[in-house]
Amino acid sequence: MKNQISKILPGSIAEEIELEVGDRLISINGNAVIDIIDYKFLITDELISIEIEKADGEVWEIEVEKEYDEDLGIQFVDAILDKPKSCHNKCIFCFIDQLPEGMRETLYFKDDDSRLSFFQGNFVTLTNMKEEDIERIIRYKISPINVSVHTTDAELRKIMLNNKFAGDVYDRLKRLAEASIKINCQVVSCPGINNGPELIKTIEDLYKLYPSIENLAVVPVGITKYRKGLFNLTLYDENTARQEIECVKELQEKYINEIGSPFVRLSDEFYVTAGIDVPEEDFYDGYDQLEDGIGMIRMLRNVIDEDVADLELNHSGKFTFITGQSAYAEILKVAEKITTTNNKININVKKIVNHFFGETITVAGLLTGKDIINQLKDEKLGDYIIIPSNMLKSGYELGDYDQQIFLDNITVSDLEKSLNIKVLICDYSGEDLIHIINQNSREAE
Repeated sequence: MKNQISKILPGSIAEEIELEVGDRLISINGNAVIDIIDYKFLITDELISIEIEKADGEVWEIEVEKEYDEDLGIQFVDAILDKPKSCHNKCIFCFIDQLPEGMRETLYFKDDDSRLSFFQGNFVTLTNMKEEDIERIIRYKISPINVSVHTTDAELRKIMLNNKFAGDVYDRLKRLAEASIKINCQVVSCPGINNGPELIKTIEDLYKLYPSIENLAVVPVGITKYRKGLFNLTLYDENTARQEIECVKELQEKYINEIGSPFVRLSDEFYVTAGIDVPEEDFYDGYDQLEDGIGMIRMLRNVIDEDVADLELNHSGKFTFITGQSAYAEILKVAEKITTTNNKININVKKIVNHFFGETITVAGLLTGKDIINQLKDEKLGDYIIIPSNMLKSGYELGDYDQQIFLDNITVSDLEKSLNIKVLICDYSGEDLIHIINQNSREAE
């Protein structure tokens, strides 16, 4: 049942015109609704005519007068009204190719869909798009979109993506830029392949398309222990990470002088690996690249500095913070700020080693429930343990308690039962941490 309605939002136009769950949207203004892009584009007018098929097969034609850009207030069984487009590349650094067997089926799906880029922020390579797909982005002004570039060198990109059609990315980016489509770009940097001088060339090429290309995120390649038979890759170490930071710094300073922004930013992992402190807050320009791991440390520091004044000083409690190797030193500092402000709050910080994917994976967002359980089962954990929300499967609100799940299918409930302790979930940027501690501590006697 394509375009079937799954939810009617209270107080919406859809509720007012008596649409129901199970109804099917056929057309808007006589145009078939192929996917969510069609829907979003076609409903923008102030006067629209929609065709609805009811559960009994009866077809209603309804005229709707509304505000420009006002939504009808419906959600669909299939979020994009179509099947997501899968990726046809075989990237040398693909994380999905490095997953072990036996995980959730959805984790093995490689999407490369511009619709998901627009609505969910996913990155696309532009290699799996036909000419009509590019034209549609331009016609419907699908913006911004997120593009995985990796390199602007056509031949190198063909090698990195294992796709003989991958070399025209810059031409496609230029075309989108000329049509005023806003673009965010990403590079997965692999030492010895697309870093150093190759990275500088890529940055300079993409900067030529500013401001249509608004920013560029550079993240280091991640390598799990499941790389048998795959391309031989090298991880960044302290020396090479430091070199990359210095390599890019001159361009960043140049761009700050020209446009007031560094344009290109390296993820926090580079700075942690290099043993160099992260830049100041103004460098991150509103933290738009947090999902790429860019600015998380600086934002966490600022949030705690601002919010620690709200800590209840007459409360006491014992908490354990759970984190990965990369953020461990930073989370220790957070704990120290809190306990210095109120010494009746006891905080233990536990660093979890990633045995599931391998010790080369150090970020908290890729920790599994099983590793947490195995490494904490004999520990004294206090009254609560606190984990960041990015450890859990995305797509669920924090209130959907029964569906909060780690990458290895361990649920939050499983974790609580195994460790015999209540789990508290904090926004991954730490914005609600002090509130959580206040809510779950008690007045000191």
